[in-house]
Amino acid sequence: MPAPRNIGIVGARGHTGAELIRLIARHPLLDVAFVSSRELAGQSVAAQVPEFAGKLRYENLDAAAVAARRADAVVLALPNGMAAPFVAAIDAQNPQCVVVDLSADYRFNDTWYYGLPELTRGRYAGQRRISNPGCYATAMQLAIAPLKDMLAAPPACFGVSGYSGAGTTPSDKNDPEKLRDNLMPYALVDHTHEREVTRHLGMPVEFMPHVASYFRGITMTVNIWLDRAMTRDAILQHYRQHYAKEPLVRVVDAAPWVSTIAGRYHAEIGGFAVAPGGKRVVVVATLDNLLKGAATQAMQNLNLALGFAELEAIPHE
Repeated sequence: MPAPRNIGIVGARGHTGAELIRLIARHPLLDVAFVSSRELAGQSVAAQVPEFAGKLRYENLDAAAVAARRADAVVLALPNGMAAPFVAAIDAQNPQCVVVDLSADYRFNDTWYYGLPELTRGRYAGQRRISNPGCYATAMQLAIAPLKDMLAAPPACFGVSGYSGAGTTPSDKNDPEKLRDNLMPYALVDHTHEREVTRHLGMPVEFMPHVASYFRGITMTVNIWLDRAMTRDAILQHYRQHYAKEPLVRVVDAAPWVSTIAGRYHAEIGGFAVAPGGKRVVVVATLDNLLKGAATQAMQNLNLALGFAELEAIPHE
């Protein structure tokens, strides 16, 4: 059995940080070494995340202090643009530490492993620096990947997220009053996740994101043109075969509902509406943006890098 390891979390004030702490609390071989949050410094972790039973308190640690703790793994749950000082300090003081970055900062860096295990597991070769995919980007790639080699045009992706995806810093995109009875479009071209998916699938993808008035969950509706005619049954069976060995990707017949994915650790793909002629198919993917879109995936990547079973601590009934 692998030896127990300790882990630190930086930027744990946000929704994803709390979900990751809950997952670690379930893990028999991971102990939390420290949890850093400037806003929550001094407060009990258990008071914020009741599932965590320890007496640990949040600290306000800078990059040098994080590296000096010499944890076996560190998860960076920081806003975009803030990871570099922590990575540099860990590189200098503790290069064997596994770093999982949840921001977009290293998703375009070829020296980092891009950790969407269902699609990139075969490319993992012991890298200690891992970039977690974006939540929208995860939904898009899982929805498109089985048909990637049959595309006749760039897929068009219409995404809707709950407002937890906008983080905890106040903005129009996470203000329940402004979102009430509303669907708010934003960044309709050149979104970071559009560029991310284009890069990692190796083909152009079009993405139009929106935020809605519910708290968590993503619905991704993807319009796909094929280079050959296919029946709905053939497409459904193709997806089922593609993900047959992936417990965290479930292929369903009908279009999945976002209301049923909240709090669940897997993604669902379904719908498979085929237009007359058989060359246009619309696929719907749903996932919880805080779980399979972030914390679940981070735990998969940590398990992979630390030598544990990939689904350790992740419910996958």
